[in-house]
Amino acid sequence: MTKEELRAELERQANRFQAVYGGEITTYAAQPDPERKPWRKKPTIHDQVFKEELQKIEKELSQQPSQSNKNNL
Repeated sequence: MTKEELRAELERQANRFQAVYGGEITTYAAQPDPERKPWRKKPTIHDQVFKEELQKIEKELSQQPSQSNKNNL
């Protein structure tokens, strides 16, 4: 069934409903598509743990040179 055939069938059904049953038909405008927002990946538990481990390592590395300087004095 093509769009044109579907439109014609719906028009026939609407006319029949109004003529036979005396019904009232209300048509509505199509709703606009919602705005597309940029896709963002939600971090998984693995991503969060990985990030925490990186922060720990960076913190350890930043503390390590200062400790080695103290040992040399």
